[in-house]
Amino acid sequence: MVEFIPILFFLVVCLALMAGYPVALSLTGVSLAFAGIGTMIGVFDTAYILLIPNRIYGLLVNQNLFAVPLFVFMGTMLERSRIAEDLLKNMAIVFGKFPGGLGISVIIVGMLLAASTGIVGATVVTMGILSLPTMMKAGYKPSLACGTLCATGTLGQIIPPSICLVLLGEVISNAYQQSQLNAGIFAPDFVSIGDLFAGAIIPGLLLVISYATYMFVIAWLKPSYAPPMADDELNDGTNIFVALFKGLLPPVLLMVAVLGSILLGIATPTEAASIGAVGAMILALIKRALNVSVLQSVSIETMRVTSMVYLILIGATIFSSVFRGFGGDVLIEELLLNLPGGVVSATLMVMLLIFFLGFILDFIEITFMVVPLVGPILLGMGVDPIWLGVMIAVNLQTSFLTPPFGFSLFYLRSVAPAEIKTSEIYRGVAPFVLIQLALLLLLALQPALVTWLPSVL
Repeated sequence: MVEFIPILFFLVVCLALMAGYPVALSLTGVSLAFAGIGTMIGVFDTAYILLIPNRIYGLLVNQNLFAVPLFVFMGTMLERSRIAEDLLKNMAIVFGKFPGGLGISVIIVGMLLAASTGIVGATVVTMGILSLPTMMKAGYKPSLACGTLCATGTLGQIIPPSICLVLLGEVISNAYQQSQLNAGIFAPDFVSIGDLFAGAIIPGLLLVISYATYMFVIAWLKPSYAPPMADDELNDGTNIFVALFKGLLPPVLLMVAVLGSILLGIATPTEAASIGAVGAMILALIKRALNVSVLQSVSIETMRVTSMVYLILIGATIFSSVFRGFGGDVLIEELLLNLPGGVVSATLMVMLLIFFLGFILDFIEITFMVVPLVGPILLGMGVDPIWLGVMIAVNLQTSFLTPPFGFSLFYLRSVAPAEIKTSEIYRGVAPFVLIQLALLLLLALQPALVTWLPSVL
């Protein structure tokens, strides 16, 4: 009976989260309650509690995690200084006269905003507020408009530089080192966050191209679903080439500077994130959108998001320590190693678990609760760490998009007009979910799409 305590522990944590209690407090409270009960009945080793302060201190001084507030600041500055709105307006001038052009503009803007923000909720809400009224006014089918916005809002999970990949890269790196130590390799290889960024570039671009292709095909087959914008909405006297230059060049240069400095080894992720934060301020200053009020609101939002991230990290650290104290890591290892089909079955089971957990947990909780437990086991079975990290990111992105529980759907529902039915949002995202699943299958069959670029760099 004792061996099933980790399963009961995990289920109680999930129930507390589904009941709506704060994530960090749920993880901490349930974990300490189980540890206390386990100690009283003699089935929990209190040495795992004594390890927690050192592990929390290690989180707080981790240099790689310093990139989180800087990336949050960069994305929030681009959003609050109306750079994203200006970008959408200029992209609409370039593409809006073509069938499906506004939808493709939204995908491009969503890609850039998602990469800079990295938080699904913030991106979906921002894109919903900026783009949904414009798409509806242009005559887009509501389900198509909603599906496009939900899908582009989740691109921040896979397109670097994103907070998801920063956190996932840190955890995968630790799991890879742990798997090598478990195998008796005491001079382990390292996987950096930059490696994960490089691995995610091709899958991310494939996803964006697939979204845009789907929009183009729909506009071609069903012109009434994605009509061109009216001339009076486009003709403000701005030349197309000027609009393209003004809209696309500044944020693209910022992304290239941030990502390029990491991939070329010029800067660490934290140093590159500081480049992005300063660059976002310079862009806002050039556009005369930077003032004390904007800077204050951006700083407060950065502090709020960063505090949330670190509180969840602390809660997840306490959870994983208690879970290991009950022997949960041993239970998971035995389960995965004894599955028929070996590494393929084990990887598939982990991916299914992460997919379903994505309905109730955000990527931060999954990254720090689940990946440290299953990562060393899969990596010890010979799975490539960069491929595993990218697969988890795409898997979570698919989960956040899948009806009826996907986070992205709820975020858009919160800002969509009342006349748009929830069922239309669900119908709209279905084709994008299929695109995501197709990408997962492609990456499973062709791992080189992930591993080639990191090996070259």
